[in-house]
Amino acid sequence: MAHKKLIYDLETLSVKKDRKSVLQYLIKLIPHIVIAMIFAAIFITTFYYFYDSPEEILLKRENHQYAQQVLLFNKKLDKVDKVLSNLAYRDDNIYRSIFDVDPIPNTVRQSGFGGSNRYEHLEGYDNSKLIINVAKRIDKVTKEMYVQSKSYDEVIHLLNNKEKMLRCVPSIQPILNKQLTRISSYFGYRIDPIYGVRKHHDGIDFTAHIGTPIHATGDGVVVKAENSHGGYGNEVDIDHGFSYKSKYAHMSKILVKLGQKVKRGQIIGLVGSTGKSTGPHLHYEVRRNNVPINPINFFFRDLSPEKYDRMIELSSMPGGKSMD
Repeated sequence: MAHKKLIYDLETLSVKKDRKSVLQYLIKLIPHIVIAMIFAAIFITTFYYFYDSPEEILLKRENHQYAQQVLLFNKKLDKVDKVLSNLAYRDDNIYRSIFDVDPIPNTVRQSGFGGSNRYEHLEGYDNSKLIINVAKRIDKVTKEMYVQSKSYDEVIHLLNNKEKMLRCVPSIQPILNKQLTRISSYFGYRIDPIYGVRKHHDGIDFTAHIGTPIHATGDGVVVKAENSHGGYGNEVDIDHGFSYKSKYAHMSKILVKLGQKVKRGQIIGLVGSTGKSTGPHLHYEVRRNNVPINPINFFFRDLSPEKYDRMIELSSMPGGKSMD
């Protein structure tokens, strides 16, 4: 039997049961309720801090799977990079070399994307750094594939025009061997016959009698046929296309006109000694992308291997004088 609390009433001088109101009981319970709530909050906080909810467990599992997929993409991109590097090497060192075309600079192949931050929308996530890295690699591979595709388009164009290119490349001597007296000066540094100083000679001087025919060394279009009123005297320049040009100077007579199409072997003028010249000869140049290159490398139609080797040897010897 439960014991009931008794109190002594001083006013009536008697003992009676303790009767408290509900409000008093509630007030008495408040500290206990508050303490219970505090412990409950601590428990819940601790639980959520150390233990994941089912939803969080599922999200973490999905994030882990995505991260693994990104790593897999990276490995696949590594393989794609190797394939593209191999294609670029073959393109620059085989395909483009066959057609004597400059390789594509690495600055073009490896160029990035300018402008604002392209990957800003990928920031702020748990794996943002990993995702952005993959996005950058995909963009890089896409750019390299585009450059390689355009290069192959160019190679295919060159292949389709190979026959035309072979006709256009300057590949014969401008003066026939039987009419040639000698080659008086080769490509490279020589002593200027007028000023007596060491100077780069941008072509080859072919010594021959005045009036000896001069032949176009490749198909092309005449882009200059006039007296230059300078060192070259009567001069003819031919644009062969495919980045090649040839120059013929000191002529006694010009036999072609500006804009005229010419064929390899066609007579375009006669040997002379006009302009800055010390005697009858033809000054002949080959230029590629407007840069003078050694014409001796294009005489493969007119020279035996022995004569070619001898000309290479003579052209590499320092000193000597040019005739212009």
